Amino acid sequence: MAQLPDEPLTLTVHSLPQLDQASSRSAAATRSGRWKMLALFLVCAAPVIASYFTYYVIRPEGRRNYGELIQPQRPIPGLTGVNAAGQTVPLSSLKDQWLLISVADSACDNACQDHLLLQRQLRETLGREKGRLDWVWLRTGDAALTEPLQQATAAADVLRVDASELASWLEPAPGQRLEDHLYVVDPLGNWMMRFPANLDPKQAKRDLDRLLRASAFWDTPGRKLP
Repeated sequence: MAQLPDEPLTLTVHSLPQLDQASSRSAAATRSGRWKMLALFLVCAAPVIASYFTYYVIRPEGRRNYGELIQPQRPIPGLTGVNAAGQTVPLSSLKDQWLLISVADSACDNACQDHLLLQRQLRETLGREKGRLDWVWLRTGDAALTEPLQQATAAADVLRVDASELASWLEPAPGQRLEDHLYVVDPLGNWMMRFPANLDPKQAKRDLDRLLRASAFWDTPGRKLP
């Protein structure tokens, strides 16, 4: 059999992708991922943004908020409280519901009791919408609650908290004390309104009605209906 003549070995060299091209593709993928995350956030936040836009912007001429709007809003911090059963409860667990909050010493003097009564009455005046608003008392100090006070606040979320830590979140108006106000927190956990000291219940209810009405299409009754 005839032997084929030797032929030189040939190699084909393919060009490698340029480093700057690979970097460009990586940067483009990163930007695309960020845009997708931003779009997802906007989809989730759209109902809340729309409700605030309705409340703050699209309103009849001459409308005034009775409560003071907090800007920027302050999210619930990583604080904990202690409930009546002695269990530690993160304040963040109060989210997903509109909150009407008061702060007072556990000894609860007459002014404190009047505030708690006012909170309960404001919630009751919301009628069928009251299930969308939780009544919250953040109590300070170590005094034990009396039996009548426990019964009077049975429908409330009562948590004992550290007053110094709480001051890093809620803040009174100049010249007032923390316990002089009622505070409104939205379902996302943002403190967004502070009612004046010695508030007018009718005007406070008007603000609450507006907030609940503006968020009616995304906020639903939550933990407490009774």
